[in-house]
Amino acid sequence: MQRTLEQRLSDLTYLPRALYGQIEALPNHILGYRHSHPWVQFSYAISGVLEVQTTEGRFIAPPQRAVWIPAGCKHRVRSSTQTQIRSLYIDNQALHNPPDNCRVVEVSALLKELICAFADLPVEYDEQGAHGRLAQVLLDQLTQAPDTGLMLPLPTDKRLLKIVAQLQKHPDANATLNQWAQRLGVAEKTLSRLFIKETGLTFRLWRQRLRLLSALPLLEQKHAVTDVAFASGYESVSAFIAAFGEHFGRTPGDFFKSS
Repeated sequence: MQRTLEQRLSDLTYLPRALYGQIEALPNHILGYRHSHPWVQFSYAISGVLEVQTTEGRFIAPPQRAVWIPAGCKHRVRSSTQTQIRSLYIDNQALHNPPDNCRVVEVSALLKELICAFADLPVEYDEQGAHGRLAQVLLDQLTQAPDTGLMLPLPTDKRLLKIVAQLQKHPDANATLNQWAQRLGVAEKTLSRLFIKETGLTFRLWRQRLRLLSALPLLEQKHAVTDVAFASGYESVSAFIAAFGEHFGRTPGDFFKSS
């Protein structure tokens, strides 16, 4: 039986090189366990939509985006159908400023080509030759990738967790915060303050971000924009397109064209 990447990595006591690359296709489900690595991980989907979930939040990376995962950070991964992953594992000492929290960054055309080229190198590449120079250029480009903010912060309060768990299952749910307050037997003002305190967002903005991020896998799979809009909880296509453009800087139809 072919062993998974996670099983192979668990056997390593150290990386064979300070920068280690691997071509890996992940199945379309959340891994059955939270796991971590003693190295920094840079996960990039050359196609499909990748999601990394930690206790801090959900980090969504469509094509042209990637997720930095700090060493020791417990996380789960899921991806849309046919997603192709290019994961890089990096020794902390190889980075001047290793990440201390997860974040989604932009992958430029140059960085994409460097990642794909590096994935084809032998595991124990010559660090003093051309392959080593490629690794150094790649590391330099990785550290310069700008943060995109494509993450959904998750609360820790038990009452809020009940709300966000339901909304993540049903992004199109339209219950107001007042209705949630009545269900949970708590004042609406209390829930409102908690949302801002624990996520940095109002309830309305949190739900909007959830809906927009939930729309990405459907758009990547080429579902009609109209269908995606209603599945995401928007009452009109124009409202969805306007919110999408404000958040992502382009229309839903254009977002994946350059991937």
